[in-house]
Amino acid sequence: MKITGKKVIAMLFALLSVVTCVVIYMQHRLIPFMMDDLWYQTKLSSNEPIASLKDIIESQIWHYNNWGGRSMAHGLLQIILLLGEKSADILNVFVTFLLAAIVSKVADVKIRYGLFGALAMMFGFNANWRMSMFWQAGAANYLYMMVFIMLFLYCYIREDMEKRLYGITFWIIPLGLMAGWSNENMGPMLWCVSLYTIIMEFWKKRTVKVWAILGNISCFLGSVLMILAPGNSVRSSEVSSNEYGTLWQLFLRCYYESKAAFEYMFAIILLLLVLIAVCKGVLQIPLGKTNVCLIMGAILSWGAMILSPHYPDRATFGTMILLSCACLSLMKKICMEKEKLHWYFALVIIFIWLGGMFYLGEDLALIWGWIK
Repeated sequence: MKITGKKVIAMLFALLSVVTCVVIYMQHRLIPFMMDDLWYQTKLSSNEPIASLKDIIESQIWHYNNWGGRSMAHGLLQIILLLGEKSADILNVFVTFLLAAIVSKVADVKIRYGLFGALAMMFGFNANWRMSMFWQAGAANYLYMMVFIMLFLYCYIREDMEKRLYGITFWIIPLGLMAGWSNENMGPMLWCVSLYTIIMEFWKKRTVKVWAILGNISCFLGSVLMILAPGNSVRSSEVSSNEYGTLWQLFLRCYYESKAAFEYMFAIILLLLVLIAVCKGVLQIPLGKTNVCLIMGAILSWGAMILSPHYPDRATFGTMILLSCACLSLMKKICMEKEKLHWYFALVIIFIWLGGMFYLGEDLALIWGWIK
């Protein structure tokens, strides 16, 4: 049996995916519940530990009214915390691979290539993998929520939107609500991108799918419920007023946001620009609806952070996933035109993976005392 170059790449990617699975599970086992996790293990309004779903619902009602609107993420966090550390670690590894598989599907790349490609970028380009994927509160807010976000996005930005997904009219409503109620920069972005696809669909075909409208409305509702949570106002009132004027504050936010983009996402932005240049400038092939929407979503999710006084590195996780998805999709487009380039892209992905694994390995070595 002849073993082709593509089969070699697929087998190598499969092997490295197994290595990744082992490494991230070991990392999870060494990072305990900490910081906010300890607070969310309680009923929030008191130090009494949560023990049932009823306790979680009651604590999230208090949280919504007194602390913040991310009810979906923090409710899910409390459920995971109830499972205990070992079960949570296994679930975290599963969700990591699930998100990578969904990214591969959205990018329309075969799973034998796309799964490892997504994993490599998830760690190689992650500004703070510890706080966005391994700290349980961070994982619930970013890693877990991105699963719902990417599933919702897939329904709208796939090239074959005419192909009906089974039962979508019913499940798009709770999915849209969950995705819209994820976090403050991703929810509104989803509503804008889904609305854009609806408008473009109507412009071309003078018809709109019922499920698309229902999903867009539920996404909007989820975003509104999150942003207008009374707890957001309560927390804002506790923050001291800024000494700068409104215009100067706006300038400073634009400055820090631009600085953050270069500090946290320079490498992946550079890769994306190179791939776009090859597609449009060299090969003269269109980016396609999926990539246009992914790039639009990344810009909107980044731009929305101008409304926040802080832009922590972990908050770039969602934007990074969207850019990673676009990169994988563009790599596929280029390889379809120039098949010989698949080895070069395989090496690029392995190099990105090595960068991510270096820092994970270094962290493990520090914890084990191998290095100081």
